[in-house]
Amino acid sequence: MTDRQPVTPDDLRTVAALGRAALEPALDKDWTVLAREMEWTCRQTLDHLPDALGFYAANLATRATGPRPHPRNGDPARSVAELLLVLESAAAVLAAVAEAAPPGTRAFHPAGIADAEGFLAMGCAEILLHTDDIAAALGVPFEPPAGLCARITRRIFPWAPAEGGQWDALRWAGGRIALPDRLHLDANWWWHCAPLEEWDGTINRRTAPPAWR
Repeated sequence: MTDRQPVTPDDLRTVAALGRAALEPALDKDWTVLAREMEWTCRQTLDHLPDALGFYAANLATRATGPRPHPRNGDPARSVAELLLVLESAAAVLAAVAEAAPPGTRAFHPAGIADAEGFLAMGCAEILLHTDDIAAALGVPFEPPAGLCARITRRIFPWAPAEGGQWDALRWAGGRIALPDRLHLDANWWWHCAPLEEWDGTINRRTAPPAWR
C-alpha cells in the first residue's frame, strides 16, 4: 500500500459538502421514515453524524487513551436544514483538529488506537454511508467520486477489493451491499483505524453491537 493516496482534511470537508448537496433537495420529504436497513429514522441518522464527528474530534484533540463522554448526543430541536449545516461545521472541526495534530498523534476509538488519518477516514465513511442510507430511503440520487471512495476504502477497509467500482467496494465493506463475488456483510463489520502498518491482514470485526441496532 505504499502507493496509496492518503485521506486528507480537505477530503473530509469535501465529503460533508457532498452530503449536504445530496440531501438538501430532499428537505420536503418525510424524514421520519427509517433510513435504509436501519432502526433510525432519516432525521436521527443525520443527527448522528455530528455526534460521531464530534466524538472523533474530541478524542483526537485530547489524545484520549480510553473511552470519554461524548461531547454531543443529538439535538432534537434542530431542523433538518440546520442539521445539514451542523454536519459541515462538525466536519470542519475534525478537519482542523487533524491538521493541528503533530505527526504520530494517536487517540482512542473502540476499533483501535487511531491516528489522525484514521479519524478522518472514519469521518468520511460515516458521512458517505449514512448519506447513502438516507438518500436511498428518501429517493434521491447519491454517488460520490470514485477516487475519493478509493482513498477512504484503502485506509480503513484494506481487505476490500481494489478492483471494480470503488463506491461499491466502500458500501460492501460498510455492510450495505453484496458484491458479485462477496456476500453482504452482517452488522459486525468494522474498520481498521490504527495506522495501516499495524494491520494484521485479517478482516476486522466488531466486538460489541453497533449503536444503531
